[in-house]
Amino acid sequence: MRIVDAQIHLWTNDKAPPHHARVPYTYERALAEMDEAGVAAAINCPPIWDPAAMDYAAVAAAAHPKRLATLGWFAVDVPGDEALVEQLLTKPGMLGLRLLFATPTAAQALLSDRLDWLWSFAQRRELPVAFGVLPMLIERVGAIAANYPRVRVMVDHLAVSPFEKLPAAAAHFDTLLALARRPNVTIKATGVPSMSAQALPFADTHQHLRRFFDAYGAARMFWGTDITRMQPSWRQCVQLFTEELPWLKGRDLELVMGDAVAQWVNWR
Repeated sequence: MRIVDAQIHLWTNDKAPPHHARVPYTYERALAEMDEAGVAAAINCPPIWDPAAMDYAAVAAAAHPKRLATLGWFAVDVPGDEALVEQLLTKPGMLGLRLLFATPTAAQALLSDRLDWLWSFAQRRELPVAFGVLPMLIERVGAIAANYPRVRVMVDHLAVSPFEKLPAAAAHFDTLLALARRPNVTIKATGVPSMSAQALPFADTHQHLRRFFDAYGAARMFWGTDITRMQPSWRQCVQLFTEELPWLKGRDLELVMGDAVAQWVNWR
């Protein structure tokens, strides 16, 4: 089984926020840890705290094109245009976008029509776009998916904040589950152990994962770690899905653990 992590961050400075590793997380380090955990490949989402992270992503993907690819970002609260996105997409390993809407100004940009140019561009290109959103923005993501049905939408981390724990972390799950009716919406079940209030096997997450699997299916539910903010090891994050969910098996397991996300972002 080919395991592909749907979201990691690679960077070279020491400016990461406290809930992530506070030291550089280089591609050499990531690949060594992936080898130890049996992870074949990973999609890098360059972090906003390292101004050089986008260029470093291109270096990493060029060095290891079968193991590392990128969803790029740009600031959404300043004017942008198609030429900016076209330039991003020329970088080695660049498969699409991952946009963060965590600040009030970024959230307002998402809620307004200021990014309609981007959704139109992504519609024409059938571009994968991952949304880093908090629960109050889920319905807006659904509206974009409905208006631009060829945009390949991905919702990061089940829209769970890095600081939320179950049961409170699941308060918005019904809203996110409702988006499953949109065939161009997928979910990243990334960082799941961080929302658990328990140790491995993180049993309090199992029922929620089953609900998302039943709603989205194996082809639209992607495993991943956001490893630099995980207390469990990469291997334990793999184990949650491969060994602790008896209903996830066979071809469904292969899809969730990597084949589906590779297909969704057209990583050949």
